[in-house]
Amino acid sequence: MMENRQDVWTERIIAIILGVVSLIVLYPLWYVFIASISSPEKVLVGEVWLWPSDLQFVGYERLLQNGEVIRGYANTIMYTVGGTALNLALTIAAAYPLSRKDFDGRGLFTGIIVFTMFFGGGLIPTYLLVKDLNLLNTFWALILPSAISVWNVIIMRTFFQTGIPYELQEAAFIDGCSNMQALIRIILPISGPVIAVMLLFYGVSHWNAYFSALMYLTNRDLYPLQLILREILIQGQMQDMVGIGDDTNMKSMMDSEAIKFAAVIVANLPMLILYPFLQKYFVRGVMIGAIKG
Repeated sequence: MMENRQDVWTERIIAIILGVVSLIVLYPLWYVFIASISSPEKVLVGEVWLWPSDLQFVGYERLLQNGEVIRGYANTIMYTVGGTALNLALTIAAAYPLSRKDFDGRGLFTGIIVFTMFFGGGLIPTYLLVKDLNLLNTFWALILPSAISVWNVIIMRTFFQTGIPYELQEAAFIDGCSNMQALIRIILPISGPVIAVMLLFYGVSHWNAYFSALMYLTNRDLYPLQLILREILIQGQMQDMVGIGDDTNMKSMMDSEAIKFAAVIVANLPMLILYPFLQKYFVRGVMIGAIKG
C-alpha cells in the first residue's frame, strides 16, 4: 500500500510539473494568437495577457490585401508538396537497398553516404554548382540541392532493418515478388510510422525554408511565403502595406505590430494543423529508428 501511494503521488507530481512546463511552452504561441486578433492599442499598452481585448483583425486584413503574400503562400505550398514528394521517394530508394542483408557492399555505400554528413563543399561551391546547372530562378533551385537528407536515410534504413521482419521479405520473394514489388506491396504499407516522420521532417523543413530562396531567387514571383514575411518583419516592407503617407505615425506603428503577430500565425498555422494528425506516428517512428540498430 505504501508503495502504491508513493507511486500515485509521484505520478501526480510528474503530471503537475509537465502541466506547468506545457503552459510555459504554449503561452508564447497563445499570446501571439490573441495579440493578432486584439486591438493594437491594447497590446502596446500591455492590457493583453490571457484573453483577446477589443477584437480586431487589422493584421490579417493587411496581409490578405498584399498580393505577394498570397502568391508566396501558393509558392510555398508548391515547394513543400513537390519537395517532400521528391525527398520521400529518394529517401526510400536509398534506405531500402542499404537495409537489405543480401546487398553486397552496403557497408561501403553507407560509409560514403555518411561521409557527406561531416564534409561538404560549402556555400560558395554549392551556389556555383546551382548556377552552372542553370537552376537559378527556377522551382528546382529550392528542391534539388536539398533533395535528400543523410540523417533521414539512416533513420529509415534502421526502421527497415529492425521494424520489419526479414522473414516477411523472404516469404514475399518465395511467392515470386521482385525487389520493387516487395517494397511497394509489403514494406511500404507497414512503414506508416517512419513515413509519417519523414513527411513531417521534410515538410517542416521546406515550409520554413527561406535561406535557399534568398540565395537562388531574384524573381519575386517565385518567392516563398517565408521570404515575403521576412521582408515584412525585418526589412520594413510593412510601411508600404499600412500606408504611412495616409495614416498617422502612431496608427502606422500599431498596424505594423498587428501585422507582425498575424504573420507569425499565418506562417505556422498549416504545420500546427498537420502535426496532431502525425504525432502518434511521429513518436513511434522516431523511437523505432533510434533505439534499435
